Amino acid sequence: MAKLVIALGGNALGQSVTEQKQSISKVVPVIADIIEEGHEVILTHGNGPQVGMIHLAFSNFSEENQTAAMPFAECNAMSEGYIGYHLQNALLNECQKRNQKKEVCTCITQVLVDQEDPAFQNPTKPIGRFYSKAEAEQLTQEKGLILREDAGRGYRQVVPSPKPQDIIEKESIMTLLAADKIVIACGGGGIPVIQSKEGLTGVEAVIDKDFSSEKLAELIGADKLIILTEVDQVYLNFGTKQQKALGKVSVSEVESYREQQHFKAGSMLPKVEAAIQFVKQKATNEAIITSIAAIQEALMYRNGTIIVEGGGN
Repeated sequence: MAKLVIALGGNALGQSVTEQKQSISKVVPVIADIIEEGHEVILTHGNGPQVGMIHLAFSNFSEENQTAAMPFAECNAMSEGYIGYHLQNALLNECQKRNQKKEVCTCITQVLVDQEDPAFQNPTKPIGRFYSKAEAEQLTQEKGLILREDAGRGYRQVVPSPKPQDIIEKESIMTLLAADKIVIACGGGGIPVIQSKEGLTGVEAVIDKDFSSEKLAELIGADKLIILTEVDQVYLNFGTKQQKALGKVSVSEVESYREQQHFKAGSMLPKVEAAIQFVKQKATNEAIITSIAAIQEALMYRNGTIIVEGGGN
């Protein structure tokens, strides 16, 4: 059996508490099936829509009440806590329903970033909900937010997204895994912190959950990194008549497709880059990009995009 880091997308979790619970109710039985098969599972998740909504809500509250706005580090922590709670609660209930003697633990995770990372000068990480062009222009004018078009789906606020350098709680996560716990960690990419004179200090940024998931998988010696998205496979020429699904492929093949700009920034590109990075760490590592509905088939090499060192469709 394998050690799996499974990354859930923040967009797939919905736009409200109700939608999130409904989405998680569909995800959890599949995860429980994988655990029943004997795999060791570490869950991570995104928080793009959620952290954006939290930050905007506190910004509006601050303006009305003349209080300080909530920093992004704290907004990240809030989203990590409440999304983790929903996952933890639903997964524990599912395990109990199946008479599985399992405990689930959410680890609020700090992720070390480099304060000199050029990402701080070039915000690219989409957060919050989608806006029309007119709404985006209004938010820019009224609140000074930076909004950009996100993969043709509308406009979203963008914030700095530095690359993760280390997972501060990695030893705690490994201790929990060694005790046979199901762990939820690196929620929303984790809380970005820098090493300062005062110690670890939170910064105004949101780390991409795909890169944090890769870093975690690398540090804990995972066998597979599984990145879940809305489609069963990665596609070339997506949305065109020349659309082609990628099955089992080598790192070098995927790198060549990346150079040809087949993958969109803010959408499939970070998933592909995180997968490449993980597979390059160790010859036996595998990265899978697929949907929650196809994950079981992907683990049996019948679906999904599976990136390995050697490849071969």
